[in-house]
Amino acid sequence: MASDEHWMSLAVIEAEKGIGLTSPNPPVGAVIVKNDSILGKGWHQMAGKPHAEREAIATATEKHGKQAIQGATIYVTLEPCSTTGRTPACTDGIIEAGITRVCYGSKDPNPAHAGKADEILKEKGIGVSRISDTQACDLLIRPFSKVQKTGLPWVILKSGMSLDGNITRPKGEGKWLTSQESRSYVQRLRHQSDAILTGGQTLRADDPALTIRDTSLPEKPQPWRMLVTQQCGSNLPTNAQVFTDAYADRTLIQENGDLIASLNRLVNKGCNTVLVEAGGTLMASFLRAGLADEVAFFYAPLITGTPIPAIGFLTHDIELTNQTYQRIGNDILLSALVAKDKKESHT
Repeated sequence: MASDEHWMSLAVIEAEKGIGLTSPNPPVGAVIVKNDSILGKGWHQMAGKPHAEREAIATATEKHGKQAIQGATIYVTLEPCSTTGRTPACTDGIIEAGITRVCYGSKDPNPAHAGKADEILKEKGIGVSRISDTQACDLLIRPFSKVQKTGLPWVILKSGMSLDGNITRPKGEGKWLTSQESRSYVQRLRHQSDAILTGGQTLRADDPALTIRDTSLPEKPQPWRMLVTQQCGSNLPTNAQVFTDAYADRTLIQENGDLIASLNRLVNKGCNTVLVEAGGTLMASFLRAGLADEVAFFYAPLITGTPIPAIGFLTHDIELTNQTYQRIGNDILLSALVAKDKKESHT
């Protein structure tokens, strides 16, 4: 018979379908199994819609009928919710369906739910257990967990640069450093994010759209666009795309360069993940303040010699961990986590 880890891996695949779509909720997947056969699968598609457990129950019921679910096991990537909000509690749905065992991955970092499901389900005679290795499940909810624990979103620094660490080419040699394939990959990063943050200097220099334009990706609202400026917001160019396009109502301005305030405002808008696409000065500010969690650096096979670095002045070295390297077109993508240490400050 297949192991709990096997069935949970299928629930993780379901949950991955919701990455970038569910905020302020986390992506969650569920699989219902009985006699070593899958009865139904489901994933949380967006906030306000049924959670993964209820999607899986509905699918199983439609295919096999209510009676078939009784006595089944449900595998869920996240501890089932136990309170009613925009949707009813998943613990109630599990009890009503006659499921007799629940196996979940991550504990819910939301204090309103944490640990509650075990007690509620066990009182009804339902077996509850967790898989031993929760790494894949924890990875899915990393941004959600950070918001719950710190009140701040998961911050990814994205930059395209030459091999000597610069973000511009010599005059007259074209606009783009990185390949079309890398730019397409950035569309996926934007799709997985709830907001894109840049600085006033980048807005003036490049007039970026900061939108998702790849129509092959699942439909979702355009990410919020946060402009962080050291000056008054009225000094920004009023004809910039972010102020004049069809999504102008999703553009926010944060004055005085206040990074914490900008991130707090985005969390209040329901954002779990923020993608920073900015120049070296703002990138360095995030790193110095200890506000960056992850980097996505695209290295083009060019040596430009230009004096505009991807990362500006730092007070100390920043260590990157969990590094992965991927070839994209002619470029190399470095993805890594930003190590946290005692030198960092969120002030």
